[in-house]
Amino acid sequence: MMPIFRKEVLENLRDRRVLINTLIIGPLVGPLIFAAIMTFMFQQTIDRAEAELELPVAGIEHAPNLIGFLERQGVVIKEAPEDPETAVRQEEEEIVLRIPEGFAESWDDGRPARVEILADMSQRYAGTTRSRVQNLLQAYNQQIGHVRLQLRGVSPDITEPVMIRTLDLSTPESRGGMLLAFLPYVVFLSVFIGAMHMAIDTTAGERERKSLEPLLINPLPRWQIMAGKLLATTAFALATLALGLVAFTWSMRLLPSEQMDMALNLDFFIALKTFVLVLPVALLAAGLLTILSAFAKSFREAQSYMGLVMFVPMIPSFWIFINPTRTEEWMTFIPLLSQSVLILEMVRGETPNLLWMGYSFATTLAVALVLAVIAGGLYNRPGLIFGKG
Repeated sequence: MMPIFRKEVLENLRDRRVLINTLIIGPLVGPLIFAAIMTFMFQQTIDRAEAELELPVAGIEHAPNLIGFLERQGVVIKEAPEDPETAVRQEEEEIVLRIPEGFAESWDDGRPARVEILADMSQRYAGTTRSRVQNLLQAYNQQIGHVRLQLRGVSPDITEPVMIRTLDLSTPESRGGMLLAFLPYVVFLSVFIGAMHMAIDTTAGERERKSLEPLLINPLPRWQIMAGKLLATTAFALATLALGLVAFTWSMRLLPSEQMDMALNLDFFIALKTFVLVLPVALLAAGLLTILSAFAKSFREAQSYMGLVMFVPMIPSFWIFINPTRTEEWMTFIPLLSQSVLILEMVRGETPNLLWMGYSFATTLAVALVLAVIAGGLYNRPGLIFGKG
């Protein structure tokens, strides 16, 4: 078994494409790109929230008091374009505040005076500006409403029979956990990508190169040949996982999380616990990919199967997205889903149940061993050499 393991590892290490795609681009470049994108997004959000607010207003003369309030809040008022709707649609302006002619009349009569915020809701970049203007108008609305009640000898509290206050009990770690919700998917994807090339090369690839038949006629039990190949595939998957976790742990430190009032709970200790928790997933991926590759008649056909297999790591992430619920014991018996929910608990700053981690490790390892046995059975079939599985 170990000679086969050494053979496969050394052969793939000599292939520069394997090293670049499996051990560099996947685990290292991905986290750096993600960190750069998230840093840019955070900085853009912060800059837009703190930047001077310029507000085009149509009908400035109809509401001088409102305009004065906005200017006291630091808003720079400017004349709106002649056709504000077209200006917003063509992205010449992010938003436009329009004050209709009847504003003053409604104001004097004590009736609700209408103002309009013209915005293209499909323009996500305008969301921050729109929220800032809406908050200012709501503050002005509340202030004037209270003044009117006091002038009539009525306490403003009468308009609020039920006082609703939301107390945010989230911690910086739990808010950071929302950002790291993608981590389980990235972890599983790293494992499958790390195992993919080796699984294809050691089965369909060797069959295509006509090197599988000489290997199988050696006086060595075929289960040992399979075990060596499977062990090599698992080793590559774990190497990719380890490099990916290290890269993500380091790259997360580049994010301006403190400015967003978040704490990213992903240090090297959490990464180590994640690595141990995902260990059996590497064997599961190696077994599954080896089985599929054994049925492929060529290297290219095996690669086409791998495109479908890449959906497997998405399943638990989709489940958590469509059914956001708290972690329950039954989840820890389902491979991939169990690792997903436990990793999310760790990055939220919670301490996962050790028994549940044991359930997750044991059940995933059991499924992985079943797949390994099935893969070993395929190596005992003569049709494997001729591409018939």
